[in-house]
Amino acid sequence: MDNFTRNLLTEWRRLKLPFADAIFIVAVSGGADSVSLLLALHELRKRKKLNLRFVTAHFNHNLRGEESERDEEFVKNLANDLQFELALKKGKISDDGNLEQSARIARYEFLVETAENLHADGILTAHTLNDQAETFLLNLIRGSGLEGLCGIKAIRNFEFKVQSSEFKVQSLELENLMSDANDQSKILLVRPLLGWAKREDTENFCHLNEIEFRYDTMNEDLAFKRVRVRKVLIPLLEDFNPKIIETLAQTAFILQKDFETLKSISFRADLDEEEKNNKKREENLKIKDFKELFPSMRQYFLREWLKEQRGNLRGLNKKHFEAIESLIFSRKSGKKAELPNNEFLLKERGSLIFVKNKG
Repeated sequence: MDNFTRNLLTEWRRLKLPFADAIFIVAVSGGADSVSLLLALHELRKRKKLNLRFVTAHFNHNLRGEESERDEEFVKNLANDLQFELALKKGKISDDGNLEQSARIARYEFLVETAENLHADGILTAHTLNDQAETFLLNLIRGSGLEGLCGIKAIRNFEFKVQSSEFKVQSLELENLMSDANDQSKILLVRPLLGWAKREDTENFCHLNEIEFRYDTMNEDLAFKRVRVRKVLIPLLEDFNPKIIETLAQTAFILQKDFETLKSISFRADLDEEEKNNKKREENLKIKDFKELFPSMRQYFLREWLKEQRGNLRGLNKKHFEAIESLIFSRKSGKKAELPNNEFLLKERGSLIFVKNKG
């Protein structure tokens, strides 16, 4: 067994994934990362290390004309050669707004739909250390808090409610895909290459198996922020630290542990069971509940509360949180801190009150 496949098997154990009697959807674009993952899974299945049902899933975004068609044909042939089942879908991505985000949302909708239709246990994607490092830098540049700097998780629950084949994405992190049904399903989103494989490892493994993977020419388009980070910023950082990919990825993993610890400490811990079980989101935040916390903890709880009230944290930046901090420690009631979209926080009788624009 080669090192790449052995490392995948080691990570499979570390993530405590099933070795038998489970179904996984494998997202395959045709690029080196996803192709290497499929090849290694094929070898593990052939060696009877994994007794699992794998279904290759390819989403044709139709963004690059003939190139997209050739990607689809490549994945079809590869899945056939390796004797994997195959799920395909062609999509039409809107040019409005953020193209990367729209394409990602459409792709995950397809993956979740496929997983639900097959009653799969999880979805496998081929994110690598490079993706982790790029995500860390992108979030750092945006001014993200601790949660954003945690980057990508190797394994997480997808939680969504199923009504039909239609899904709606509720957040950029693709945490929740929801409709209006009562039945709730759970599947795992797993990135088994994230903690150990670099892009050069996936390319070398494809070459070792004599597979000419596909290359997306959009990965050269500097109009995309991620491409500029990959092609411009990271090479500059490598002049300072040749192992910058590993360093940034490791930093993200360390912060993940810190963040999980922080999440486990809830400022609602002293609430009685009746209040804990109450699912209604409170509009008022009692200042005394978190005023004496460490600044990092107070920032985390405040961000989580604002996320609940607003649905997201988009548009919030350092100046907004500084204004909220001033509001918290102000001795006067009736003062307010302005937020984007004509929203604001009002301090009144020892509470912060979120006021949403009604217009």
